[in-house]
Amino acid sequence: MKLLFERTEEDLAGSAHGRCDSGRRMLSRSSMNPYLDFRRRARNLARHLFIVGSLGLAALFAGCTSGQPKAQVVVQDAVPVTVATVIQKTVPVEVRAIGTGEAYSTVSVKSQIEGPIEKALFTEGQYVKKGDLLFLIDRRPFEADLNQAEATLARDKAQEAYAQGQAERYEKLLKDGIASKDQSDQFRSNADALDAAVRADQAAVESSKVRLSYCSIYSPLDGRTGSLLVHVGNVIKADDAAMVVINQVRPLYVTFSIPEQYLADVKQFMARGRLTVEAYPPNDEAHPVRGFLSFVDNAVDSTTGTIKLKGNFRNSDLKLWPGEFLNVSLRLSDRPNAIVVPSQAVQTGQSGPYVFVVKNDLTVDSRPVITSTTFGADTVIEKGLQAGEKVVTDGQIRLAPGAKVEIKSPTETPGQGGLGTGR
Repeated sequence: MKLLFERTEEDLAGSAHGRCDSGRRMLSRSSMNPYLDFRRRARNLARHLFIVGSLGLAALFAGCTSGQPKAQVVVQDAVPVTVATVIQKTVPVEVRAIGTGEAYSTVSVKSQIEGPIEKALFTEGQYVKKGDLLFLIDRRPFEADLNQAEATLARDKAQEAYAQGQAERYEKLLKDGIASKDQSDQFRSNADALDAAVRADQAAVESSKVRLSYCSIYSPLDGRTGSLLVHVGNVIKADDAAMVVINQVRPLYVTFSIPEQYLADVKQFMARGRLTVEAYPPNDEAHPVRGFLSFVDNAVDSTTGTIKLKGNFRNSDLKLWPGEFLNVSLRLSDRPNAIVVPSQAVQTGQSGPYVFVVKNDLTVDSRPVITSTTFGADTVIEKGLQAGEKVVTDGQIRLAPGAKVEIKSPTETPGQGGLGTGR
């Protein structure tokens, strides 16, 4: 602007010098008419000011417009998502709880005699069968006791035989009138006493045999052994500390508790038939183990408002383990024609659960839903969806109502491109 004004003043000066002669010629004329000279000067000044102002405004407009960015049309890209179809199918009506694996039977193996341990014929954690030999205890003292009892039995048998013969002879002499009745009764009494002694000796022999058999300890059931609690060389006492604990894991119980409000339904459906119980191993949730309900406790726990139940599982593949925490599902009945979507499609907002529904023009709509039970990876929808509609299962974080989407295959990560599955 300053340069323009300076150039204009120079031009005015030049114009003024260029017109000196004409000004001189007109001097006499202007001096004769001052009013005409003033009008001429005013017109010249207004003409120059108009030119300067026009040039200034043009420069100002050019400078302002040159610094502004040009208007751009922003086109929003389609959001890549994965979708699933809303289906209608029969779903189970079930009660879920957390349970604990429990051995079908537990035995603490103890010794019934006193003596040092000679051998342990199993390894810790070994699966043993009923009748397998587990421990050997020193047999020599008990073999000596047995030999002594058998010798006493043999002696008393010999004495008993002699006494029986004496009693029979004196009975005969009594009949012949040679011996008195008192003598006959005395010999009969001696024979009967020795007969009783023989029977006592036989019992002692049997007892010694039993005690000798306790030197060999066998497994009382099929099960898995725990830690070895005593070792070779230790002297154990009768009915003292446990030597090893064996848990029967085939079959196996799963103990769990449910709220008392489900008790009426459990009793109602149990009257119709056996109820199914499913247990989910911690590292294999997709493949539950199936058993049946075998026990309902006879009282509700008043402190927790729950009742204890047990499921019986064959556990042939040993997926379940005693003491293990498990997710348990008690199936009561089946619900036909339920509307089901993948659980990952259900989002939670300020107004409650909702899903993004993909319309035919590949735009999405946020629709509130009412959810019911969840089983596996699916959720039952009570209200808000119809079978056949498509819902977004992945990519919701970039979506808003009316957003354009691009459907990707389930095996394709959103945002990496690739062919869609179509509508």
